[in-house]
Amino acid sequence: MNKSWLKILASLFTIALIAAACGGSDSDSGSSSSSDAASSTETEAETEEETETTEKAEEVIEAGTEAEGDVDTEVEEIVDEVNYGGNLTIGLEAEATGLRPWEDACSSPCLTMVLAIHDTLVVQRADGTIGPWLATSWEANDGFTEWTFSLNEGVTFHNGYSFKAQTLVEMFELQKVGASAAGIVTAANLQEVIAVDDYTVKYVLGAAHSAFPSFLVQTPLGAVFEPYAANDDFDGYSMNPIGTGPFTMDKRDLDNETIVVRNPNYWMNDQDGNQLPYLDSVTFRPIPDEGTRLDSLLSGTTNAMQTLRQGTIRDARSAKEDGADITLLEFQGNNVGGGMYNLNNPPLDDVRVRRGLTHMNNQDAVIEALGGTGISLPGTQWYSPDSPWYSEKVAAAFPSFDFDAGKALIEEYVNDPDRSDGRAVGDKIEVELSCPPDPTLIAAIQVVEQLWSASGMVDVNLTNYDQQTHIGYALGAPPDFQGSHGVHCWRWSSQNDPSTELNRQLAPHTLGVAAAYGLDGIFTPTNFPNYFDIEIFGWLIAAIGTDVFEERYALYEMVMMRLARDVPIYFSGHTATLLALDTNISGINGWVLPDGTFGGQGWAVPNLNQAFITD
Repeated sequence: MNKSWLKILASLFTIALIAAACGGSDSDSGSSSSSDAASSTETEAETEEETETTEKAEEVIEAGTEAEGDVDTEVEEIVDEVNYGGNLTIGLEAEATGLRPWEDACSSPCLTMVLAIHDTLVVQRADGTIGPWLATSWEANDGFTEWTFSLNEGVTFHNGYSFKAQTLVEMFELQKVGASAAGIVTAANLQEVIAVDDYTVKYVLGAAHSAFPSFLVQTPLGAVFEPYAANDDFDGYSMNPIGTGPFTMDKRDLDNETIVVRNPNYWMNDQDGNQLPYLDSVTFRPIPDEGTRLDSLLSGTTNAMQTLRQGTIRDARSAKEDGADITLLEFQGNNVGGGMYNLNNPPLDDVRVRRGLTHMNNQDAVIEALGGTGISLPGTQWYSPDSPWYSEKVAAAFPSFDFDAGKALIEEYVNDPDRSDGRAVGDKIEVELSCPPDPTLIAAIQVVEQLWSASGMVDVNLTNYDQQTHIGYALGAPPDFQGSHGVHCWRWSSQNDPSTELNRQLAPHTLGVAAAYGLDGIFTPTNFPNYFDIEIFGWLIAAIGTDVFEERYALYEMVMMRLARDVPIYFSGHTATLLALDTNISGINGWVLPDGTFGGQGWAVPNLNQAFITD
């Protein structure tokens, strides 16, 4: 790419994204982008990619294909008569990393707790569209650069303070510097939040974003927290969070249980005018061991559990077939398991190594080790085959299992005198492969380790850390947020608009990289692979400048094709999720928005404000 073109891009993209005011250091200016010096030329890579795509065209999973079994429980209208009272005890897969929406990286356990205490401005319906919650309506200007939201009146925080437009203005001061929210602020290109009046707020963007409301579904930007409480005790807020949600904090005993109780002043009523929530309390218990968590439900120690493990879904299905009195709410969407390669950690900075290791990853064997055979489909991209964003072209381009091809690429790197890891020609490469200590995950990475080791050219160091540490290891610490991981298990994508994940995870990973492309100040701490491609950046910006689906689809397909070529991330299978409940628990599947439309229950993250216990 010549310098004059770079200047044009720099001018465009400096307008397109704003600075996230988290730390960073100009000393990172030497960090590499995805243009690996040791890789083949772009032209050669694209030629090889086209050849592979043609050869594999008949092998790809067709668009519209669904996994076997009842992996998408149909949303149904609640017909049970509602009851007030009772406690719901939910077994979670881990303790939450923290309950500060703007600061703490959140996965399913954390989200389950955060959303019991905090409301979001908008929510996602079962059909994937965005619907009202704390915000009643919204509209954009013609250029998609200003979004104006009308807010519910009469909403109060747990500490008695009123929720108004000015609340969102004050929240933004923390969000734009928060470890979790700052990357989303950058991706959304959010520059200013303005209180038009007490119950009207305007979000001002630096450039067009046709899907901006999708960011407000996510907790880092959309979850409403009490800003005075957050500022008064920044670290302690996680132990006593203050939101507008259906439940308030009662007890926070880390790694044991967290108890929330009914908010008597909750703003929302059900469709018959009854005040929500129905439950007196909810107890969250982190139970990291999958088998123990399921056994806790079956024995009555808990009356609900979540899992994102296919093997546990298989075992829960078997238990139900054997007579267990449980309801299974299953979902399998765009979320896809796999991992990432840390490009800051040689030899993973070289595309030959990344493609070679990916070719030597037998997805079917990994899915079998996870217990997902017949449950999960192999992944090739961020989108599942039944998603409107899925591309058969990308599926054909992804480096699927081909042990000999992978071995040849690793051998080429090993024998390169200019190899980036500094080792002697012919020496094996060394990689760390890490997953949380779940038995099925350990079994899965052992499959991968055996394949990589069988090449005779890869020394694999298997490690495992609890989920909180695993996330923190990839995130790194302020001010640089440069994780020290190697090959790291991870989950990718969501049901939300593609821009909500891609724009924040593929923005520059350091201020130095940003400056090298004339994007001074553009930085995200959630670019976990530390991978940046200026053309991808441009396609992502173009995709949020239009609301025409066909145009957006073409651009996101180009992004996925580039990821299939450069492989900063890899995939195993699409993540099947499960909420397993006692049969007397109702209101979780079939909850409704204030406008009467259905909400979805995917991701094993339940909406609890309409849950109740039947007689």
